[in-house]
Amino acid sequence: MQRGKNVPNFNGQFTGKAAVQTRIALQDIPEHEMVLSQFTGPQTVSDENWRHVKVTYWGTMDLIQGFGPTRGYFVNEHPNGDRDCGTYDGHVSIANGEVLLEGSWRYTHGSGQFASISGHGRFNGRMTSPNDVEMSWQGNYQIAAGTRAA
Repeated sequence: MQRGKNVPNFNGQFTGKAAVQTRIALQDIPEHEMVLSQFTGPQTVSDENWRHVKVTYWGTMDLIQGFGPTRGYFVNEHPNGDRDCGTYDGHVSIANGEVLLEGSWRYTHGSGQFASISGHGRFNGRMTSPNDVEMSWQGNYQIAAGTRAA
């Protein structure tokens, strides 16, 4: 575990399926919808501290003609029960008929050996179907020096 040291070049990939997804067509302007989703799945990460980690994220999309902001929360569940958690903000767009996602993420807290985690980064992704997503991300993290695993 890296403690008291910034770790650049931390990156990973995630392929997930929608566990829950609700779409609401709003009546204020044409083609305006809100989407509430929960996606979950395994990650492949460049850092061994994230081996065999499952990510779950919950988010909203406020779309007009398929474009708009997305925001939400994520939790990484480690095999030993420790967790690291955070938020994300981004934008949804459509290019060549494909739904694209991009934005930034930030750690907010954790448990166990990740209790003092901080860090941030960027993500890019695409919806391969209405219920499937592929994401890649990069960034950095830091664990405060002197923090012990629970």
